[in-house]
Amino acid sequence: MLKISEMYDLGHTLAADYLRGFEYPWEALGGIKELIISLGEKLDKSEYDEVSPQVWVHKTAQVAPTAYLGAPCIIGAGTEVRHCAFVRGSALVGEGCVVGNSVELKNVILFDNVQTPHYNYVGDSILGYRSHMGAGSITSNVKSDKTLVSVKGEGEIVDTGLKKFGAMLADHVEVGCNSVLNPGTVIGRNTNIYPLSRVRGVVPANSIYKGPDDIVAKN
Repeated sequence: MLKISEMYDLGHTLAADYLRGFEYPWEALGGIKELIISLGEKLDKSEYDEVSPQVWVHKTAQVAPTAYLGAPCIIGAGTEVRHCAFVRGSALVGEGCVVGNSVELKNVILFDNVQTPHYNYVGDSILGYRSHMGAGSITSNVKSDKTLVSVKGEGEIVDTGLKKFGAMLADHVEVGCNSVLNPGTVIGRNTNIYPLSRVRGVVPANSIYKGPDDIVAKN
């Protein structure tokens, strides 16, 4: 379940062709900046405005005047960027998304209809179609000892070679309020994370995460 083909419906992102070039989603993190610049230069000018150098915003998107959009970034159709959102750069935000108040994005791909509505930090991460981060939930993208991040699954450890790696959320993931997704977290499709959780490693698809020793399959 760690592979891109198992986690994501690529019909819901401008990054589809780019992501098809990798087996595992974290392999795509290093090229997001260049991807956005390449995509942005080819966008239809009748649909997107380049509001500042290398910042492209769809004409139907709503961006609060207090929001900051750092280059490069793309904001998709019908997306809402709310009061005091901080898009630091290298953010590909899909259609119908919510980037909420005081939310910070950095080096991310948000598929269509992703919601990060309240006080979220999402860095060096990929959030799949219709995934949702509850209020105050964050991706922690650097280990406290600054060593390289590994993905720890059941009986398997995958070395990523990355110092900065937040979380990979598959399609239809629900993250409860005030949860912390530790570096290298991978969450499978249709999985729910309980509020106030501290998540590490791989969480299976179609499950409910109540705690590290209490993960149950959905009925």
